[in-house]
Order: sequence, then C-alpha cells, then structure tokens
Amino acid sequence: MTNGTATPTELDTRLEAHRTELTGYCYRMLGSSFEAEDAVQDTMVRAWRSYDKFEGRSSLRSWLYRIATNVCLDMLTAGNKRARPMDLTDSTPLAQAALSPRPDNTWLEPMPDARVLPTTEDPAEAAIAKESVRLAFMAALQKLPAKQRAVLILREVLAWKASEVAELLDTSVASVNSALQRARATLAERQEPGAEAAVSDPLDEDQQKLLDRYVAAFEGYDMTALTALLHEDAVMTMPPFDLWLTGVGDITGFMTTLGAPCAGSRLVPVQVNGLPGFAQYKPDPEKGGFSPWAVQVLEISDGRITGFHCFLDTQRWFPLFGLPLHLEAETDQVQERA
Repeated sequence: MTNGTATPTELDTRLEAHRTELTGYCYRMLGSSFEAEDAVQDTMVRAWRSYDKFEGRSSLRSWLYRIATNVCLDMLTAGNKRARPMDLTDSTPLAQAALSPRPDNTWLEPMPDARVLPTTEDPAEAAIAKESVRLAFMAALQKLPAKQRAVLILREVLAWKASEVAELLDTSVASVNSALQRARATLAERQEPGAEAAVSDPLDEDQQKLLDRYVAAFEGYDMTALTALLHEDAVMTMPPFDLWLTGVGDITGFMTTLGAPCAGSRLVPVQVNGLPGFAQYKPDPEKGGFSPWAVQVLEISDGRITGFHCFLDTQRWFPLFGLPLHLEAETDQVQERA
C-alpha cells in the first residue's frame, strides 16, 4: 500500500489504530467525554475525506493530531471552560446545603480509562498518561487558554519536541516555548484540590485494602467506619449540583440526611480518570433490585480518601462505562467493565 492508495478497509484500520490516543488528547483539551468522542469522529471524517491530499510529509499520526487540534480549537472558540463545583462556588456548610443543578456543559466530565489511555508496556509512560487525566489535572488544564493547553499537552504529556509542536500549530519554536512557560506558570500558581492524590499503578496492597474497607463501609452505610477512611479535609462533589462539602462531619452528615436513600447501595469497581472508582447502584423500591445512582471517583493521599466525587447523570455515564442500567437483588458483584 502506498500513500493515497489505501483501500477503504485499510484506511479505516489505519485511522482506528489512533482512536484511543486521539480521544485522550481531545478529552484533555475539551474536558468533556462526549465532546471528545465527537471531536475524534469529526477528525476521522475529515481525514477520510482529505486522505488523497495527504502527501506524507509528516506521519499519519502527526497529521491526525493536526486535524484533531484544529477541531478542538474550533470547539473552544465559544470560550466554554469545563469546571468542578469548587471552581464555581464556595464550600457549603451542611446546614445550608441545597441541591441546585447547572447545565451539563458546565461540568468537567468523567471518562473511562479504557477510552483514553492506550495500552503501553512502559510503566513510566502509563503513569504519566494516568496522571494527565486525573480530575485535578484536567481542572487545571481548563484554566489555560486553548493554544497553551494544546502546547502543554503535546509537550508535557505526549512528549512531542518543540519543533514538532511548532509545525503542528504553524508557529515558531520560540512561540511554543513561550506558551509552555506561561502554561507551567499558571499551573504552578493554581494548586487544584486533589492534585496531591497519589495512587500507584497497579494499586499497592495498602491502597487496595483502603478501597475494600471503603466498599464495606459504604455498602453497610457505616458512618463510623467511613469516618476512619476520610481525610479530615476531604471534599465531596456531586455534579450536576454545584454543592460541594468539606470535612468528614459535613460529608457523613449529608449522607445520613439528604443522602439517606443511598443506604443499602451496591458498588461496582470501574477505572475512571486514572483513579479508583465505583458505579453506585442504590435500592430501587419500585422495580426491586438496584438502579444506577452515580459514578464515584475517589482521590487518595497518605492512606486516606481526600476526594469523593459523584457524577449523577447515570443515563449518560453508565452506558459510557458499559454498565447495566439495573442490577437484580441477588447480584452482589458485577465484573469490572471499564
């Protein structure tokens, strides 16, 4: 096969080989699971339509990244920056807690690891990839102007050379280096909540034991046991609600008041944003069994849970993670799917 003469099947295969890494790139750029997948699909369509004009002066991978970057920059011209609740409001004391939803396009969205992290045998490369999709880093990226964001991701996460990034963005090496310096300075000034999360890959024995204790405490709705696992300054968020809570007392207090219907829930492990997570199913009094309630993402540091983030739009998230929309009452476990 020579350039420009690929059969449709060959071209599909060549393009699809890059889908996961391109989805990871677009997700970091856009902060949205579904917009990232839309951006990659747009990239594939544009590449298919213009492949006969691809002259091979760069690799197919570089060419696809150029297209994907342009797609993302176009999508970001509206100025929308995805956020977490702590980016928008102050922490709310439990006594003043109110569940006020905001539109879907407000929020930084969760993403299954399998959709954005290509398989690699290099442990260091895998660790960097996981760290670069964690919620705190994703939130930090959202604070950067779009082109600085692209430069930082390409240089720091994907390890492109400055000359390669300059060619992709049709700019100079000096401009790329300047943008990278400004981006680094911005991130250094903004210490995002959760940035200290330290999770080994794979989980070490102590981390796995912590998660096992968390599952037992949450499914048993044992607030005493849960208190022992949470850092004293732990944070809980619940998009699409802008409410967020700080501290063990307010978190467990919420769970036993407004969150009381979650008692008796079942947790199914998922791999999400490079962090441990669970799909939470709560008892369904009408149908029996359990219905989806949240995708939970946990941040861990120094042997305690520091972040407890619950994404509640289950009709969107559970299909994305390949999870069923109902568990039968006798089902205690479901194989990890994401």
